[in-house]
Amino acid sequence: MNFSTMSAADLGRGIGRGDIDPVALTQYFLDAIAAHPMADRIYARVTPERALSEARAAADRAKSGRRLSPLDGVPVSWKDLFDTAGVATEAGSALLKDRVPEADSPVLRVATQMGLVCLGKTHMSELAFSGLGLNPVTATSPCINDPEAVSGGSSSGAAASVAFGLAAAAVGSDTGGSVRIPSAWNDLVGLKTTSGRISLDGVVPLAKRFDTVGPLCRTVEDAALMLAALEGRAAPDLAGASLKGCRFAALQTIVMDDLRDAPRQAYEQALDRLRAAGAEIVPLEVPELHGPMNDAGVLYTTEAWALWGDEIEKQPDVMFGPIRERFESGKAYSGAEYIRAWDQMEQVREIWARATAGFDAVLSATAPNLPPNAERLMEGGEYYLTENLLALRNTRVGNLMGLSAVTLPTGVPSCGLQLMGAPMGEDALLRIAAAAEAALASPAA
Repeated sequence: MNFSTMSAADLGRGIGRGDIDPVALTQYFLDAIAAHPMADRIYARVTPERALSEARAAADRAKSGRRLSPLDGVPVSWKDLFDTAGVATEAGSALLKDRVPEADSPVLRVATQMGLVCLGKTHMSELAFSGLGLNPVTATSPCINDPEAVSGGSSSGAAASVAFGLAAAAVGSDTGGSVRIPSAWNDLVGLKTTSGRISLDGVVPLAKRFDTVGPLCRTVEDAALMLAALEGRAAPDLAGASLKGCRFAALQTIVMDDLRDAPRQAYEQALDRLRAAGAEIVPLEVPELHGPMNDAGVLYTTEAWALWGDEIEKQPDVMFGPIRERFESGKAYSGAEYIRAWDQMEQVREIWARATAGFDAVLSATAPNLPPNAERLMEGGEYYLTENLLALRNTRVGNLMGLSAVTLPTGVPSCGLQLMGAPMGEDALLRIAAAAEAALASPAA
């Protein structure tokens, strides 16, 4: 069997039937990582001893009929900002070089208790503050559709580990799009959870009021099972999901501006498939979004500088210049500006809730652009600034409005469809996403 292309759910079912040995499965992925020519650009650290120990325990449980979850024994990767006991967790930054936590983060501990096997830690944008995945300090992970392009950030190696067949699924974080952008650019399913749903204890922070934990996967079923494993619960039931009678809002405000040709065409084709499957799609304007979107710099950089400013000022030269400058921009805002921006955003969240109350989900293209060329980004200048800000623009709506959100592959390389649901509405959103996934996979009319 070619384990590298199988879904996590299928691997789990194979373990449950006795067709797949978790130890052999884990060794398969460890061997694949060791042999892959770009593995050192994907994994920051591999944890073979831990992985094989966990796999042996999973094999024993499978033999005795005591499996902990549908993914018990399935090997996954973890973004390098989740604390792992005795293993360096550096968040892609020399500021945290040789930082070794004493304990696993609670979310990793829960996932381990549900039987997930930890393969290791994946590369990421420095301190998670970029949507590109460009990181000359540690490594820049490749995109599955263009090895010369960035893979998207900040969960860059997380996406690459799944896309290149070096993990069955991955765990990342999303503060402004950091799960959804690399998922979209690598043709994966990426789930952004609602802020506050999953514990951030033991997770290196960027902006605590926006940081979220989420999986990057091959399928919506995998995303549902991974979410359940991260929370220590049963997965939502996706059986019988249908788009018939579903009502979607196609957001027009901001997210359609400067949409590049390929993402625009992929988005329009995706909407056609959803309609063909029975969904009603209604254009929606929410002009009030302009306020918090314009204030995003105040909201993100102020908090990021408050968290990291002291450390950055001690060692400014160890950081990649554009990332350091983005942090430093947070110094420019006053406490009054920050509070006003939060007040305005909370008011707009209420407006958003009223405007979207009659819809099952709000739709947009996940990213307005395609993955940029890494070498050209390193030249800096306008290209870097434009591509970085554009990459995160559409996904940031979900973070600012406090939503659950998921990106699905459209069938067009590196072009995703974003579905935004209600806060804490992940289970309902995943059912809709499962139906949309089936519609997007159907032949064009």
